[in-house]
Amino acid sequence: MPVEIDIDHVAKLARLELTDEEKDRLRSQLGLILEHAAKVGEVAAHDVRPTAYAIPRSNVLRPDDLTPSLTQEEALANAPETEAGRFKVPRIAEVD
Repeated sequence: MPVEIDIDHVAKLARLELTDEEKDRLRSQLGLILEHAAKVGEVAAHDVRPTAYAIPRSNVLRPDDLTPSLTQEEALANAPETEAGRFKVPRIAEVD
């Protein structure tokens, strides 16, 4: 079943200036795309749950295990400047 498309309206919405040849070609191509999309909608899938992925996914992250780390003093040992136990950096934004 052919789909009627107002290609002038579609071109206006997309802010495109099309020649008559481009309009004819795009009208037929867009019509085919919409026909195929309608066929997909006809598939009997009332018993299929909607999913975000085609295959099941599982968490692939490792467990969050505690490991020894640097102390605050060790982390700040090579800092050019510190203030109140933090790295001191130049201000990049003016605050009123």
